[in-house]
Amino acid sequence: MPRIKIYQDDTIPSPMLRLWHSFAANPFALAGLWVIVSLLMLTLVGPVLAPYMPEVQDPNALLLPPSWDPQGHVEHFLGTDDLGRDIFSRLLHGVQLTFGMSLAVVALALLVGFVIGSLSGMMKGLKSSILGHLLDALLSIPSLLMAILVVAVLGPGLGNVFWAVGFALTPQFVRAIHQSVHEELQKEYVTAAKLDGANPLQIFWFVIMPNVWETVIIQTTLAISAAILDIAALGFLSLGAQAPSPEWGAMVAQGLDNLLTAPWTITIPGLAILFSVLAVNLVGDGLRSALAPIKN
Repeated sequence: MPRIKIYQDDTIPSPMLRLWHSFAANPFALAGLWVIVSLLMLTLVGPVLAPYMPEVQDPNALLLPPSWDPQGHVEHFLGTDDLGRDIFSRLLHGVQLTFGMSLAVVALALLVGFVIGSLSGMMKGLKSSILGHLLDALLSIPSLLMAILVVAVLGPGLGNVFWAVGFALTPQFVRAIHQSVHEELQKEYVTAAKLDGANPLQIFWFVIMPNVWETVIIQTTLAISAAILDIAALGFLSLGAQAPSPEWGAMVAQGLDNLLTAPWTITIPGLAILFSVLAVNLVGDGLRSALAPIKN
């Protein structure tokens, strides 16, 4: 006797598979994901693929235009700057300093913000109220301005930029996680779990957190784009990476003197920053849209 099929499909897709199908249905989000994967690969192997070292100067190739220009050469695919340094090689080395550092900064801010936000979200009464008002005061200051204030105290340099941007982004994670956990704590299913005898740790991890991961993922994508812009902005203001560093924001600042004579020294690293932030935002929007049906 043949088996009776209750469902039309042989297997029911898992939530992760349904999330991927919903995400992949958005072509812009999928394109952004490919860009992010490419940036991750370049973060790991970019310096190996670079044909030149970022500080190597060629006095015979000053301000050489990109290779598609009639005066360009294929040896310097994206041209050179006013010191004869290969822009393509500097971009590949700069992926680690701009995109790679932004990932490390967001990972640190997420870890600290998750711990503080989770603990404060599970609290009640005066402690929770005081922390909420303190976070509101910190969030009233833009992350870039707060990072500038921290760098002004610690001094310029990539190491100080790491801590400055991480400190500036942490309150956003704390506030988002604190608010989500505190709201979920008031739901009826949490009360039911308490009546079933679940302890606070079980309630937090198995009951509350499955409904908070959406907020964490969305906040992480927003923080990555903000970190890229903050690191590049500090480098542009000479508060972050210092010359001759190939960090993308510093490359834009170093090319300002040649804006009219050699615009590619500014537009190429500027486009790298633009497409990186755009790709992260597209993935964030795609995840937000894909997570909404699953949560509902």
